[in-house]
Amino acid sequence: MSGLTIDIAIWQGLPIGTASGSTPFGYFDSDAQFLSDAPKVADFCARRLGYPMMDVELQSGSFFACFEQATSEFGNIINEYNVVDNFINLQGSSIGTTTNISQTNIAPNLGRVLQIAKEYGSEAGVGGRLAWKTGSLSIYTGQQNYNINTLFRDIVHPSESIEIKRIFHDGPPAIVRYFDPFVGTGMGSQQMLQSFGWGSYSPGVSFLMMPMYSDLLRLQAIEFNDQIRRSSYSFELIGNQLKLFPIPTYDFKLFFQYILESDRSSLSNITTSGVVSDMSNAPFLKLQYTKINDIGKQWILKHTLALAKETLGNVRNKYSSIPIPNSEITLNGQDLVSQGREEQTTLVEQLRATLDKVSRQAQLEKQKSENDSIIETLNKIPLKIYVG
Repeated sequence: MSGLTIDIAIWQGLPIGTASGSTPFGYFDSDAQFLSDAPKVADFCARRLGYPMMDVELQSGSFFACFEQATSEFGNIINEYNVVDNFINLQGSSIGTTTNISQTNIAPNLGRVLQIAKEYGSEAGVGGRLAWKTGSLSIYTGQQNYNINTLFRDIVHPSESIEIKRIFHDGPPAIVRYFDPFVGTGMGSQQMLQSFGWGSYSPGVSFLMMPMYSDLLRLQAIEFNDQIRRSSYSFELIGNQLKLFPIPTYDFKLFFQYILESDRSSLSNITTSGVVSDMSNAPFLKLQYTKINDIGKQWILKHTLALAKETLGNVRNKYSSIPIPNSEITLNGQDLVSQGREEQTTLVEQLRATLDKVSRQAQLEKQKSENDSIIETLNKIPLKIYVG
């Protein structure tokens, strides 16, 4: 269709229409402040690009798209830093993914720290999510060695690996073997203790008018005596082989506690849905443009201009030169693209550097440095000398 001419509207000096419905995603179409600023930002960018002294080959929608991208980029960087700074306070929480916690104060908490600590408690047997189970072996007179796999694991958990956590092979407590040489000396203490219900314990002299450390030293002496001079109650567990000390002299049941190794890594008792699991579902949504302060809006304005430069440069790169009578005009498309990209990189780096300075850790370090400086200054103040 030769002779067909298509006129593409370019910047006319004023925004065509309003920004509502003119941005690619419409992220901020419900934000009155954004809609009010969009035409002004477009006019600012056009003038910074040379209008009205020269044509700017962009439409209002191009400027609005750059404005929307710059605002989104600012919000994404802010949210990214907030996720990193507060993730330990958010992971595992039941905050809905539709709840927007951007631009809100997130109070630190110990929820995640305690959840991690529970895993250590599981290993120590003082709580946690890992269940300790109880098993037993039949111990026979004169038999010292026992195969836990053959006698227990293969019967109770044939397809599982178990880990022994505690074996109950203890001698009788030292107090029941304690003989007090002072008993029966006429002090009459046993009758007094009987009135308190303590008469079934060791002779009363060991409870009367003696400091607590004296009892502890006696108990320790008895246990050391059993350990050094006699065969004390102990055991040796290597792999699945259990060896008892001393050699059993009677039949009894030996109890122990164990865990299934598969339970340690099992997710069956861990909430995995409906909670914040990672950065992808932390509920940091779009920032409200209205709530962004002047510092942030200035960054967005500069970033919009940088994006507009790159966009205009790409348009002008379509034709590197335009022929005119007896000559040609060379366009600056590549220069605009380079300037726009360089300015974007610089702005992002500056914003990230600023956010590093206001992170929780950086603020604590700054506060500590200020406190140290104050203390150092106060220490140099001469103390008054009073002469009486």
